[in-house]
Amino acid sequence: MGRIAARVRTERERRKWTLAQLADASGVSRAMINRIERGESSPTAVVLGKLSAAFQLSVATLLALAEGSPDDTDGGADVRRQTDAAEWYDPATGYRRRQITSPRFPAEIAEIHLPPGARVPYPAAAFAFIRQVVWVLDGRLTFHDGDTVHELETGDTIELGEPAERVFVNSTDTECRYAVVLTRGTTP
Repeated sequence: MGRIAARVRTERERRKWTLAQLADASGVSRAMINRIERGESSPTAVVLGKLSAAFQLSVATLLALAEGSPDDTDGGADVRRQTDAAEWYDPATGYRRRQITSPRFPAEIAEIHLPPGARVPYPAAAFAFIRQVVWVLDGRLTFHDGDTVHELETGDTIELGEPAERVFVNSTDTECRYAVVLTRGTTP
């Protein structure tokens, strides 16, 4: 929690924003941002999506920056052991996110575990600067893309188009595991 707190504060201060300016840009209350920055509250997936959108960063990038991934000093291969990978946990839903690639890799890949009954909505702004593919690895995912609902099974993929409000839902009684692959798009 402390690393995310420090990263949110760093990103806000880097932009010379007040708490009120970040609250306006993100739709997250000043009080909640203040609690997050002081390490008194862990952001939910929804709040993290809103903050990352305000910073014009993907959730994956914000989390990777918070973890302080090491810089590539020799240009060689970078082995990342599963046991060493940082995992982010949403205290509200039980959603778990593990970053697969480092920030310097041209595509961001994350593995998500969505527990039974979990529902994670993201605002359209969270998708404004990225191109994204969702690939269901195990289970079933109900994916709301604006007003359209897609039922995705193991092995199914969906390439996301223009930014829209999106909701990831696991309406089953077993965990759903999926991968998110994204690249930065051109700024609108």
